[in-house]
Amino acid sequence: MGGGLRCEVAGGVGTITIDRPEKRNAMSADMWRALPGVLAGLEADPGVRVVVLTGAGGNFCAGADISELPDIHRDDDSHLSTVAERALAAFPKPTLAAIEGFCVGGGCQLAAACDLRFAAPGARFGITPAKLGIVYPAAATARLVRLVGPSAAKYLLYSADLVDADHALRIGLLNEIAADLPARVAAFAETLASRSLLTQQATKDIVDAIAADEPVDEKVRGWLEEVAARGEVAEGIAAFLERRPPRFTWTSRSAF
Repeated sequence: MGGGLRCEVAGGVGTITIDRPEKRNAMSADMWRALPGVLAGLEADPGVRVVVLTGAGGNFCAGADISELPDIHRDDDSHLSTVAERALAAFPKPTLAAIEGFCVGGGCQLAAACDLRFAAPGARFGITPAKLGIVYPAAATARLVRLVGPSAAKYLLYSADLVDADHALRIGLLNEIAADLPARVAAFAETLASRSLLTQQATKDIVDAIAADEPVDEKVRGWLEEVAARGEVAEGIAAFLERRPPRFTWTSRSAF
């Protein structure tokens, strides 16, 4: 585990905590390097069905550590934040960002790479390369545009201003604002962990392809073959008829 990142697993939920509160959880180069490995471990763990990314000490993440920027911001192929962001976006299980306080720069990049984003009312969001003369990475820009649209993306990137949670919710950067964020995230993560991971992973694969304007027919065929080979549907129907919670056991797909 890289210094500044903590990982815990309980009840089917893996929680990654960005833990550098003295720097408002700014990500060092070593933390960016470590994140893909942490995610790989959670992907390989069959007991993990959903992952929550959060920050310690009342902030989510204030971005990349400015003192280490030359090491972090390389060319796009080896850009440490881009590599970590891609690993998070490609993680096959549901991911949820739980956001308090500052979610700025690279922190916003990580939050946008999660499937869902919940925030406390006092959270603040910003993407600040225009304050530093940096060109925001292409992958992160494309993801932001798909999430909030071109106009809202330009607003954030041109101005580098911080916006409040209501603004973020209005433009689609957030899914929910929760007065009791820990309780809401815990309850929602528990719900996700109880659902069919096969359905969730297929949905993620197909929705992400549609959002990126990629062909989906082959993906859909592959997932239908996976459904036919597994017992998830039979378990879901039996649980419904027996009026009990389903016991979904699928954890990974066949190669297709």
